[in-house]
Amino acid sequence: MQYYSTRNSNHYVNFRTAALTGLAQDGGLFVPQEIPEYSDSVRSSLGSMDFADIAFETIKPYVKNEIPDGELTDIVRSAFTFPAPIITVADRYVVELFHGPTAAFKDFGARFMARAFSYLRRGEDKPLKILVATSGDTGGAVADGFYEVPGISVTVLYPKGRVTPIQERQIAGLAGQGKNISALAVEGSFDDCQRLVKAALADEDLNKRISLSSANSINISRLIPQIVYYSAAAGKAFAGRIDEDKEATPRVRKAKGLKRLNISKWETFPKLQGKPITLCVPSGNFGNLTAGLYAMKMGAPIVQFIAATNINKTIPDYLDSGNYLAQISQVTLSNAMDVGAPSNFERMSAHFSWEEMKRIILGVYVTDEETKNTIKRIYDDAGYYLDPHSAVGWEGMDKLCRINKIPYGPMGLLCTAHPAKFFETVEPLIGSPPVPASLSSAMKRTVNAKTIPADIKALLEELW
Repeated sequence: MQYYSTRNSNHYVNFRTAALTGLAQDGGLFVPQEIPEYSDSVRSSLGSMDFADIAFETIKPYVKNEIPDGELTDIVRSAFTFPAPIITVADRYVVELFHGPTAAFKDFGARFMARAFSYLRRGEDKPLKILVATSGDTGGAVADGFYEVPGISVTVLYPKGRVTPIQERQIAGLAGQGKNISALAVEGSFDDCQRLVKAALADEDLNKRISLSSANSINISRLIPQIVYYSAAAGKAFAGRIDEDKEATPRVRKAKGLKRLNISKWETFPKLQGKPITLCVPSGNFGNLTAGLYAMKMGAPIVQFIAATNINKTIPDYLDSGNYLAQISQVTLSNAMDVGAPSNFERMSAHFSWEEMKRIILGVYVTDEETKNTIKRIYDDAGYYLDPHSAVGWEGMDKLCRINKIPYGPMGLLCTAHPAKFFETVEPLIGSPPVPASLSSAMKRTVNAKTIPADIKALLEELW
């Protein structure tokens, strides 16, 4: 498989180069020359295959001739040691992507990247420095995924004061331990952090001194493994299969005062078997949704996507008008989605025209007040805890349902983070959510971060 830059379709590199450099020399993002399709046998078996087997079949064509089958099998089985269950809550499917070590969907990409990088750099003497900008969950997942990986160090940039306390402990709690993780709290927004990372990756003098790469969703090797959970979830829904609750599932078992669960529509789920699903993706930098688009093109039974954003609604506005206008990001309760200039729009537009995107993606945005009301409503009606990002997705679906925009068939929500990561928002609304063991241990960490201004010179001084 060859990859080209979104800014120069004649500039081709292999997977190793695309992954280890992160960003093309012209500032573009790498995209595959083609999006491969599943074989008929794999497509028909997505609903019954083991997750690791789906991961192998999904990722294999993207790394063909560069990661042998045996190595790839070891990588996916080592990376994906946790489930991605698809359950039912009220009238819809919910895909829980927070059962990994940092309780967020970013674990899938970060853990695969760490293991893939380790293999791709075998025999290398020169250390690799990974730069990552985060609005919340990416930094913790990358720090955890690459922690103590030989020959690789990680510097995480996050907007100071704009992540939750638990997110900051996950990002900066592994820093300052004499290991391979460092954290920089940037006086600015996520867009500022992202701009600094891109500027550093494009700095010729810096790249002559040290080997650099990125672990944001701008890196194709983080996006590719995210395709897997789309195909697995869509395959199960198509086959009419539902998982049991897992250890981290934040569903109320027994509680006084809850309204009767809204189960009237559950009886319709078997009737939806054999129909492709509409999936709602809480969206910020749009890497997650781009992975879903790849899954659809590969043949996963997905009919449409919903891009649900907070008031940083650059893409919903684009889908309405056809004009892309980057915005200055605004602070919201769903902080990981506070992105005004989503990088992965370049990938989306490399594969799809506006007309095509408008046909397969429904855009919708949700306010903070609507987010809080949704958290309370779903807890009262269905006994389920939502984090602010997933609540944006739930309310976005409801808004579109009310105006009959979602086609008939199964519909599902990607829950991207555990509600316990957003205790400060969730607890005043509905009480304390259950805390997974992974978050309990992270809460005990001490933050070790250095504050820098949102200036490239300040970052370069830290990296020299």
